[in-house]
Amino acid sequence: MAWLDRDGVRLRYETHGASGGRTPLLLTHGFSASATMWGPNLRALADDRQVVVWDLRGHGRSDAPHDPALYSHELSVGDMAALLDEAGAERAVLVGMSLGGYLSLAFRARHPERVAALVLVDTGPGYRRDGERAGWNAYVERTAAAIDARGFAAVRESPEVALAHHRRAGGLALAARGIMAQRDASVIESLGDVDVPTLVVVGADDEPFLRAADYMAAKIPGARKVVIDAAGHAANLDRPEVFNAAVTEFLEGL
Repeated sequence: MAWLDRDGVRLRYETHGASGGRTPLLLTHGFSASATMWGPNLRALADDRQVVVWDLRGHGRSDAPHDPALYSHELSVGDMAALLDEAGAERAVLVGMSLGGYLSLAFRARHPERVAALVLVDTGPGYRRDGERAGWNAYVERTAAAIDARGFAAVRESPEVALAHHRRAGGLALAARGIMAQRDASVIESLGDVDVPTLVVVGADDEPFLRAADYMAAKIPGARKVVIDAAGHAANLDRPEVFNAAVTEFLEGL
């Protein structure tokens, strides 16, 4: 376990595998999960390259500051860049699950020169229409308000969430409002500009994200899509052997 200080906010991260080999990976988890969700995948993915996993602000062992201004897309993308700097990686393959996938797309739009490839897991690119985005943000606010009212008891049940241990529930509520909420259509509108190899992975039972996976696979030039049977929103945990094989095959082809 290591720590990265970002202007007083400490981020917890881990590195696995050997540096100096193939292009490193940066794995970013989803909302209310943590780096522990990648446990069943690390041995396979770090076999011949460096892998960095980390806890988002307000999540896991990373700091959960009380100031709402310390949670945003911009800060999270900056955190990812700082982690790559810390690892000595000019470029990386970004692997993101759910919110982590959205942030990986946002990172590519901001720092395209630092992205060698994308693996987008059970995620979506956000919403183009203002009305749809408003509906999503209303859901985010309900989620945050429930966490404010009931603490960790309000966090949804899911395999990746069950593995996480957070500092305080209030940090998750602030992360929802600041990082999970969406401000514009910039990410979804950037899909056609993605010019790196992209793998879209979705669990066959992850119904809310099946359509999003189809959309990303159609809009990102040359993207490949893998649907994992008998897997839900955490496909990497539900069927780790299938997930590991699909991602390893993709990486071998880079």
